[in-house]
Amino acid sequence: MTNPSPPVRTDARPQYQPFGTEPSPAPAPVATTNQPWLTPQDLFLFNEGSHLRLYEKLGSHPATHDGQAGFQFAVWAPNADYVSVVGDFNGWDKGRNRLSPVGSSGIWAVFIPGVKAGTLYKYHVAAPGGFTAEKTDPFAFTCEIPPKHAAVTWDMGYEWHDAEWMACRKRRAAHDAPVSIYEVHMGSWMRAADPPYHSLSYRDVAPKLAAYCADMGFTHVEFLPITEHPFFASWGYQTTGYFAATSRFGTPQDLMYLIDTLHQAGVGVILDWVPSHFATDAWALANFDGTACYEHADPRQGFHPDWGSFVFNYGRHEVRSFLLSSALFWLDKYHVDGLRVDAVASMLYLDYSRKDGGWVPNQYGGKENIEAIEFLRRFNVEVYKNFPDTQTYAEESTSWGMVSRPTYAGGLGFGYKWDMGWMHDTLRYAALDPIHRKYHQNDLTFRMLYAYHENFVLPLSHDEVVHGKGPLWDKCSGDEWQKYAGLRQLFGYMWGMTGKKLLFQGCEIAMRREWRVDECVDWHLLKYPPHEGVQRWVRDLNRFYAAEPAMHELDNQPGGFDWIDCSDANASILSFIRRGKSVDDIILCVLNFTPVVRNGYRVGVPSAGYWKETLNSDAGVYWGSNVGNKGGVFAEPIAMHNQPFSVSLNLPPLGALFFKGRG
Repeated sequence: MTNPSPPVRTDARPQYQPFGTEPSPAPAPVATTNQPWLTPQDLFLFNEGSHLRLYEKLGSHPATHDGQAGFQFAVWAPNADYVSVVGDFNGWDKGRNRLSPVGSSGIWAVFIPGVKAGTLYKYHVAAPGGFTAEKTDPFAFTCEIPPKHAAVTWDMGYEWHDAEWMACRKRRAAHDAPVSIYEVHMGSWMRAADPPYHSLSYRDVAPKLAAYCADMGFTHVEFLPITEHPFFASWGYQTTGYFAATSRFGTPQDLMYLIDTLHQAGVGVILDWVPSHFATDAWALANFDGTACYEHADPRQGFHPDWGSFVFNYGRHEVRSFLLSSALFWLDKYHVDGLRVDAVASMLYLDYSRKDGGWVPNQYGGKENIEAIEFLRRFNVEVYKNFPDTQTYAEESTSWGMVSRPTYAGGLGFGYKWDMGWMHDTLRYAALDPIHRKYHQNDLTFRMLYAYHENFVLPLSHDEVVHGKGPLWDKCSGDEWQKYAGLRQLFGYMWGMTGKKLLFQGCEIAMRREWRVDECVDWHLLKYPPHEGVQRWVRDLNRFYAAEPAMHELDNQPGGFDWIDCSDANASILSFIRRGKSVDDIILCVLNFTPVVRNGYRVGVPSAGYWKETLNSDAGVYWGSNVGNKGGVFAEPIAMHNQPFSVSLNLPPLGALFFKGRG
């Protein structure tokens, strides 16, 4: 069915008394037979921590009982004295529609005839000690547009048109596939052209983003969290609705349309998912029934000092059911192709960002969060068991071992891990004056000592262009020309190295200011040649990366990479070989990290014949100086760098060169 847009309350809405100012109504009679959708198996799995599809059972759902159409409601509030549904359909009267406890599960449920899709509602929760609160449904599929926060009854029906994508998506994110991810913040990627320059809707963005990614060669879009959140400037990371797509940009069906459109354009969708912490707003999950249902009661375990948010109690069975169901919900109902789990390190360590005495050791006296570790393993097991054609991605910033290794081998079970070490080392190097770079060559070479410990994604993400860190363009050393050349070289080095790629919006056009959540990408910059040149370079890198098996097939295997020479620190030059599964697939990459032209620079190669210059970041079409090798060079039988042949190259200033040869 087609749903109306989420309604907005008006001043005509019946007002209710402030919490706790009225006596509680008499307890409702216990009902045990009017919740046929909640089976004993549902209750067992929920209380065991193994229910994976609570979104089909809890929350609000259209239903027909005894010939009457309406909505069924169910919520977990184990400490409540009583729970009632209040909403537009009953004048927000907390005495009209009370829920019945379902056994000893802690769940309360009721069916209310006559309720239609698009109706505002909340749960009125009363608990011992005089606690009363109106709470948003934790399982709501959509809510009012923030800052309002009532849940909205909804029907999730949608006719998908992405069967072709779904049939082949597994290989699109496989470890031997070219995976290039475009990280997008839905509210700031593109905005209306006229005042007040509001964010575009899911449907308005859909054709524009799909066409842009297809043209640029990005294989996937990763959205910063689009789960409902009250504070726009949190970028979505302070979540209140783990089953609700934010209504700022439209309805659930509008988001489905966006994902459907991307899929039809051959672009996958990854969602940022935040099980590490949640917002403290009193109307949401926090202190849900007067007790810490979802969080730890002890603030040393349940409060995150960095973000001012609550930490989930991963040891509580029902919380695990909640989070596992949330993860599978987005893969199921929205056809999402992957989940990127935020702040994994904060989940793994009990002392993460805490001072001595501010954390509680585990049962063995250690700092490892055993319950969170087991939850993450279970999360990955269930995702790959139920949706084996999807992937999971960990943002894990420490050296925790085997993050992207199978659980049966002792790993956490993620498909990929962000290589945060590579990102920090590379950006530190890029900021150095070239005259000092010879003392820091190790910043670029070190990652190859651990490059195969995990299945890595190389991220240049939103975190690197905000909070005073400046844009990527400004991180590159030198004058204006050198900054553009250095940024092109940074991308060339990134695409040349092993590992999948991730780039935040605006970086591909060399934005010269930090990202601001309430402003869109500076698309007007593309009328200037240096910005258009950087964009063209990223487009060509993506196409080259996808077209050449040597650039991606063995990304996570030692046979896919060989240093030619990583020791010429005095000249700040690196050269290496990328290989594919076939011996004929071979690419030479040479990078000159100084603004000095190097003519006749000799580099060893493993085979004779013609080495075609396939990409040159200094080409004029990229706003470079056109120093190059006239399309290619022939290898000579002069041994060099432990190779039987070598080529004499002209290396452009701050340039990245790619040559295609034969094995």
